[in-house]
Order: sequence, then C-alpha cells, then structure tokens
Amino acid sequence: MAGGGAAQSSSGRKKANIQIIPLIDVVFFLLATFVLFTLSLNKIVSVPLDLPVAAPIDSKVSNADNAPLILQVTDAGIYFDKELITERELSPRLVNFVQQKRAKNQEARVLLAGDERAKFGPTVSALDQVRLVGVEQISVETIHRPTGK
Repeated sequence: MAGGGAAQSSSGRKKANIQIIPLIDVVFFLLATFVLFTLSLNKIVSVPLDLPVAAPIDSKVSNADNAPLILQVTDAGIYFDKELITERELSPRLVNFVQQKRAKNQEARVLLAGDERAKFGPTVSALDQVRLVGVEQISVETIHRPTGK
C-alpha cells in the first residue's frame, strides 16, 4: 500500500480507518492549555489599606493653623520653623510647641527635613527628641529643600 490515506479493499472501495496520531496531538494540546491556564490562576494577595479621607472645606481649624512644625537639620544646627537653634535648645522648644497645640486641641505634627550637608547623628537625635516629647505624627521629607527654608 502506497501513501498513507485510506486503505482499499479487494472490491475497489475505500475502507475507512481511524488515525490516532492527530487525536493524541489534540489531547496533548488541550492538556497543555489546561495546565497553563490553571497555573495562571494564582490568588492575588493584597495588603489592606486605610486611605485618608479629605477634610471638608468648612473645617473648624484653618490649614495654616494646623500646619506641621518644620525642623530642618543642617551642618550648622537645626532650623526650628526657619530659626537657627542649637541641639540643646530643641527639647524645650518642642515641649512648648506640643503644649500650645494641646491647648488648642490640635494634633502636634512635625516635618523633619535636611539639606545636603546634614549629618546622620544630629538628625537621629532630633527625631528622638521629637518622639520623647510625645509627638506621634512625624514626617520625614525626602525632597531637596534649600537650607533654612
């Protein structure tokens, strides 16, 4: 028998036969598709977030009154709201700042910044003093700010 199609019988009619090779190819294709599909069904794991809610415009406290205290650490000292002070002066001023905020029923907030010449030691010391006076909302600025601004 030459060729590979249907076989001919002695009477001259073509006899039907079942080719198993294409069936196996289709089954392997479906199996591979199923495996790849099930591997892509990984469960997405996420972290729950509590996103901040915008305050209404008619809030009781103005935005400028509730602005954070800016502490900028430099190689010359610490700027306490744009006024250059020493490390020893920082703690009493922070205590006074926190007392003023609590008297107004406001949350004391501090923004800790630095310039390009700020040293790590004084920055950590300033952060520790802010935490010791009871300030819970501390932000660290990560953009460049000119010295004393």
